[in-house]
Amino acid sequence: MLGGSIGLLAAYVIVEAVQKEPLVRLGVLRSPNLSAGNIAMALLGAAWIPLWFFLNLYLQQVLGYGAFESGLALLPMTGAIMLLMVAATGRLTAIFGIKLNIAAGMAFLVASLLLLAQAPTDRDFVLHVLPASLLAAVGTSLAYIPAMIASTASVRAEDSGLASGLVNTTYQVGSALGLAAMTAVAQSYPDGTGLADFNDGFHAAFYGATVVAVAGGLAALALIRSPRQA
Repeated sequence: MLGGSIGLLAAYVIVEAVQKEPLVRLGVLRSPNLSAGNIAMALLGAAWIPLWFFLNLYLQQVLGYGAFESGLALLPMTGAIMLLMVAATGRLTAIFGIKLNIAAGMAFLVASLLLLAQAPTDRDFVLHVLPASLLAAVGTSLAYIPAMIASTASVRAEDSGLASGLVNTTYQVGSALGLAAMTAVAQSYPDGTGLADFNDGFHAAFYGATVVAVAGGLAALALIRSPRQA
């Protein structure tokens, strides 16, 4: 399946390269920060979505929460993301710049994932889950909008819709690939069917997502250029 997907993608690039009016003008990829912003966005999705997914599974399969209880437990994280994106991310990006905000966001995600990778099988939500989920909210809020800005700010006006479509698609693809990879990691790790075994698998997924988040922060620092450089 992966080989077939790569072949179809290569064929699509060839077709678009020879079209007079392509759906995706390949030259847009030469816009400053567009490719780097898409890489950062893909890695953000590949770290954040597994965190959210396996945190939900941890609440239900390890701590014994029902679906409604799990939704309530994730509500502080969701509310924090909404509040921070509206009230803080734009101001922080204006002060510290795109690159540092993405890197800081990935660092907060790393801290959250490492805390979740230590979560035990007991029911202490306030101690082991709530702080980690709020750190994840801070990390996602700091990284998402700057990665979007990096991917769209430097393109020509007529390519703004294309750039926006590319970065949103990149986020979805990164999320899907990251979740698939971390699911494989989680399923291959436990040796039994007890709570401790499930938890070990979740811990392995959180550690795997940590590696992805570290890669995202390093990619932002190495590849994204400041507005003056761009």
